[in-house]
Amino acid sequence: MATALVHHPIYREHYTGGEHPERPERYTTIIDALRADAELWAELIEIEAPAAARGDIQACHSPQHYRRVEEAVREGWGYLDPDTVVSPRSFDAALRAAGAACRAIDLVMAGQAKNAFVPARPPGHHATRDRAMGFCLFNNVAIAARYAQNRYKEIERVAVVDWDVHHGNGTQGIFYDDPTVFFFSIHQYPWYPGTGARGETGTGRGAGYTLNVPVRAFTPAVEYRRMFEAALADIRARFVPDLIIISAGFDSRKDDPLGQLLLEDDDFTHLTRLVMAWAEEACAGRLISCLEGGYNLRNLGGAVRAHLRALSGKAGAEGRSSGMADEVR
Repeated sequence: MATALVHHPIYREHYTGGEHPERPERYTTIIDALRADAELWAELIEIEAPAAARGDIQACHSPQHYRRVEEAVREGWGYLDPDTVVSPRSFDAALRAAGAACRAIDLVMAGQAKNAFVPARPPGHHATRDRAMGFCLFNNVAIAARYAQNRYKEIERVAVVDWDVHHGNGTQGIFYDDPTVFFFSIHQYPWYPGTGARGETGTGRGAGYTLNVPVRAFTPAVEYRRMFEAALADIRARFVPDLIIISAGFDSRKDDPLGQLLLEDDDFTHLTRLVMAWAEEACAGRLISCLEGGYNLRNLGGAVRAHLRALSGKAGAEGRSSGMADEVR
């Protein structure tokens, strides 16, 4: 089985205007970089993203939020918050971003792909149940997790791994009291949106099912790897998922304009392989990945390419290693 690439050209039509960092060129840069790798591109399964059903979105978002986004887009250009812009095709793009994540679940569950990547625009992990924020309209990863649980009896427990430079506050909030979804975020702190402290671990029945690993700006990549590996080892010891979803933010890469972390392409290869090894151990390799941040157009394509090469099982330099990496290989 190969890796699926689930996307739609409408992602180019979610216009944000001017010099907004979450711009259409992010999507075209990624697709161009993947196409340029002839060996990788030849083995990807390219799938057109459908629109998500309203019911699937409202499994994670309130009806009022759904209507608010729909109405704002119908009116044309506008701001849902100071950072979150919509234009005439934004609602359609958001439906197909969430729909792509759900379709990726279907492909993996049907055995048509071993894993899948969604270069979604708009991204999703800041969108809360009731609010669009941080460039995000609907929470693609959360919608996919709940879709998998609702559609497939084999999927009871889902793990979400978020390595975006910003804390995935929306995903955390949606599942904060839910013991069936483990949310793990490693992120720069303090940084936007101001959440993601160590003490945020869940509430009620969900207590202990959220793990935040705050990282100081300019932390060396080798130290970041150690923190990621230690956290993953901790989660593996106490939570066995039936499916893993990555919130794949590439703004944790060195030189991103919206982050101050220092990861390189080989670090994303390493993180990807660690999560893949966990998926093989826990849930027959069931894994999908959805794009979140990543705003330096000079290196975004290369970082995503490294991630896809790892997902596809292609050879690539890992660079620095550690005991945890050796253990899970």
